[in-house]
Amino acid sequence: MDPLVQMVERSDLEGVRGQLRSALTGNGHAWATHLSLFPVVQRVLNPPFINPHLPKMYRIIKEFIPYLESDDIPPLVRLEINEYTRRPKSTGVAKTPGQYSNVSFDRIEAAIRAGEKEMAATLMQAFLEQKGREELARRLLLLGSGYLEKSLGHSISCTAFILLEMLERRDQDPWPVLGTLADYFCRGHFGSTPEMRKTSALPIKEELERHLLRATSGDGIVNLHHTITRYAVERVRHLVSEAEYAHMIVCWVEFLGDKKDETPDAVPASEPISQYDSFYRIFSKREEGPVLTALTDLLASEKGRRQAGRFLIKGICDLYQGDYNPHHLTGLGSALWVAERYHGSP
Repeated sequence: MDPLVQMVERSDLEGVRGQLRSALTGNGHAWATHLSLFPVVQRVLNPPFINPHLPKMYRIIKEFIPYLESDDIPPLVRLEINEYTRRPKSTGVAKTPGQYSNVSFDRIEAAIRAGEKEMAATLMQAFLEQKGREELARRLLLLGSGYLEKSLGHSISCTAFILLEMLERRDQDPWPVLGTLADYFCRGHFGSTPEMRKTSALPIKEELERHLLRATSGDGIVNLHHTITRYAVERVRHLVSEAEYAHMIVCWVEFLGDKKDETPDAVPASEPISQYDSFYRIFSKREEGPVLTALTDLLASEKGRRQAGRFLIKGICDLYQGDYNPHHLTGLGSALWVAERYHGSP
């Protein structure tokens, strides 16, 4: 896979397209190709934004696999590799040797506040080696929780999924992730962990559902991030204590501000759609109402939700024209999470 990774890094689209003909052929080859991209993906940029949208997308794509059949995976991997290839890459943060004993997280925060990304990354590496990957992830998530409004939620949503990939890929050197997050936190000025919000318990279930309805209301990129952020918080819930999770939920509710909820319009009944080709004929017209109508009946059962997810992922791949906003996939990840978690409230 090394030649392909090098072509992605050089933004060699023609070379990559030629290499993909063999890389995506054969049982399991497409997913192995996806996995091989870990080091270079962390440095893929999405200017003019500072947020690491593409490394986040890389991890969220893994959440699509349970929805897909084996033949569906190569088009998805082809799409993501094209996106990584055509975008600029950072030079990365140089890994410098250094012996640091008993590193406190305060030292990492101080390096971030000083804008010293190399030092911040080096201290993160030392902290990880001394306290463990999970403890570093927990502290970075709590640090990011104080900047949701400033970062449009990315200080948690990007951080969470990038860290999840680092935690799961024990076979990989974590340095590319540490360099990316050190650079991101320095550029975003995310340098001080907020005080824990004063809360004794989580909001009751009904209140949480009302906040999620507020989050999913509205349209456009800003409103989409309200749901993506909650999705990220839930995916890293196991890394924090119950009190810290409650704190992160309160930060998320504050991020929603005074946004009003919108009761969705009733969706007309339709004949269930069981075949992808029938769905694609509707989806390819890019009209929201008919697509919602086609999907609604599927959401009632676990099998149907899996089918709906497969149809949407395949639809995105089949409509791809070589230039995508990564939110098409990260937003879809959050939508599928909502469908799985709240299918009783369509």
